[in-house]
Amino acid sequence: MAAINAVTDLTVEGDIGVVTLNSPPVNALSAQVREGLKAAFEAAIADPAVQAIVLICDGKTFIAGADISEFGKAMTGPSLQDVQNTIENSPKPVIAAIHGTALGGGLEVALVAHYRVAVPSAKAGLPEVNIGLLPGAGGTQRLPRIVGVEKALEMVTSGQHVPAKAALAMGLFDSLVEEGALRDGAIAFARVVLAEDKPLAKVRDLNAKVEAARGKPEIFAEFRAANAKKFRGFLAPENNIKCIEAAVNLPFDEGLKEERRLFVELMSGSQSAAQRYVFFAERQAAKIPDVPDDTPTLPIKKVGVIGAGTMGGGISMNFLNAGIPVTIVEMKQENLDRGVGVIRKNYENTAKKGRLTQDDVEKRMGLLTPSMHLEDLADCDLIIEAVFELMEIKKDVFGKLDTIAKPGAILATNTSYLNVDEIAACTQRPENVIGLHFFSPANVMRLLEIVRGEKTDKSVVATAMKLSKTIGKVGVLVGVCFGFVGNRMLAQRQREAQKLILEGAMPWDVDRVLYDFGLPMGPFAMSDLAGLDIGWDPAKTSSSTVREVLCEMDRRGQKNGRGFYDYDEKRNAKPSADVEKVILDFAEQRQIQRREISDEEILERCLYPMVNEGAKILEEGKAIRASDIDIVWINGYGWPVYRGGPMFWGELVGLDKVLARMKEFQALHGDDFKPSALLERLVAEGKGFKDA
Repeated sequence: MAAINAVTDLTVEGDIGVVTLNSPPVNALSAQVREGLKAAFEAAIADPAVQAIVLICDGKTFIAGADISEFGKAMTGPSLQDVQNTIENSPKPVIAAIHGTALGGGLEVALVAHYRVAVPSAKAGLPEVNIGLLPGAGGTQRLPRIVGVEKALEMVTSGQHVPAKAALAMGLFDSLVEEGALRDGAIAFARVVLAEDKPLAKVRDLNAKVEAARGKPEIFAEFRAANAKKFRGFLAPENNIKCIEAAVNLPFDEGLKEERRLFVELMSGSQSAAQRYVFFAERQAAKIPDVPDDTPTLPIKKVGVIGAGTMGGGISMNFLNAGIPVTIVEMKQENLDRGVGVIRKNYENTAKKGRLTQDDVEKRMGLLTPSMHLEDLADCDLIIEAVFELMEIKKDVFGKLDTIAKPGAILATNTSYLNVDEIAACTQRPENVIGLHFFSPANVMRLLEIVRGEKTDKSVVATAMKLSKTIGKVGVLVGVCFGFVGNRMLAQRQREAQKLILEGAMPWDVDRVLYDFGLPMGPFAMSDLAGLDIGWDPAKTSSSTVREVLCEMDRRGQKNGRGFYDYDEKRNAKPSADVEKVILDFAEQRQIQRREISDEEILERCLYPMVNEGAKILEEGKAIRASDIDIVWINGYGWPVYRGGPMFWGELVGLDKVLARMKEFQALHGDDFKPSALLERLVAEGKGFKDA
């Protein structure tokens, strides 16, 4: 064995040279890796004993992609293209031996080998679109030549990881070898290549599949149309599509130049910067400074859920999906039956779409135990209440749980706003109480706000953070305050939206501006979807808000076809003349002089106060870091990932500009716009939120 450098070695087995890469944790294409690969291949090519070369990786995976930490820094060592040229132009056949994942730059390296073999558990893909980029080392030019244009479009715009069997079927892999025997299998394959005198198959020279799509622009037009909703607002999918078009319409080397141009366009833009930031921020959210990684966690083998409504049912599904038994409790049999029925229906709908088998449905339902008795939760390791959002009801439930739950059980509240410390004080075990704020629909939304009470034990925090991963959530630790992080900031936007429609805008103006910004829907469309009558009491109504007036007119939202908007039978919305009249009359009664309001003012009034509130949350220590706030908003409220979250976006706009506008709005509209002390200080010191 000859060590080439610290991460690469070359061994010769008979007439086969084996280049082995070992750069934990994922063999990313760092400068050191690129240097080692180039030198190892040059040595193998120069060695007359070597007739064929196998590239294999130690550790848990093949090359899993670029070293993202190098992005934006000065280039050192050979470029990835230099490495690829050395491999592709080798006069001796090169076989890439793949296990784990060959992703991004890793697959681009495998695509310059003459053959690719893999174990059945391997996966391959070009996921650059997920960080706002495209494959910049020939991936968009080689992939359609080997798998065809339609499949390539799908892969580069979704970032999907293709399993080995599918990769073999589409021609991406040439052979599968036995699990656990990759090295021997790849060497054996290399010997077959030599024995049969197989050609040095260069993917770049395969033109049949791209030529088949030439002169058929409808392939691209139809793909764009079919995915328009999914790609809305994102630049990277479109640039990926343009690259595949270049592969079809241009010679290979010209296609490479176009790929590079479109890559640089994305790399230098704000969207990719935002998406790369989110990639790291999501991982950072799992790190709690005063809760070390080795903090003991509690085993969660059985979960209790109180409440079988929309939230309770959705929460239960997360645990059932993870194979954890759930006992779900309701006070009335009809509510219990309805809740269990909805869970089953949700699973059966998923099965109809082919994403679950009927066996999976039955297995999950078999883990669910319906009950009408809190006492049946006595053996649960974790109990989550999802009852009505009233402090007195929550306190009553926790007081009872305290006498029922076994010692050491975690008692969690799914409250969206209420004080977790006040709830914990109803028990003799406040150290075991935590907030687990799921977002609706709870079985779909990725965010879990984990609310740490004043007395919550560190092992309970560690358990909750670990459990969030088990059930496929992004857990973000937050402190106790009204509305925590997400809803506290949302309240700022909602308040301004309500004021704007009285001052001169209409609901559809506000919604349009926020939708065009990239949010899934505006506040008024969202109210209609949820139901205007949530929390509205006909016995206590007093026409004190536009919403109350609409409820009094029996305008309840989408559920009855009339809310802020009018809806047709397919729930398509259109502006309502009746609502416009209600707003104009309401403003007149309150002597509000309406005026023209620009889209820019709508955006600034709705979003700058959110950035400011985020700064207050940081100031008060209710979030550990600004990036945690952004992760809450991306995963819980549909903030567009390509804008990086409200705090990242605020810095992109310029904190000095945000502060100046907040002061202008404060002078015009009062102290709702009072800038936070942190925002003032950061601007004065020329710093950003990461310095807070």
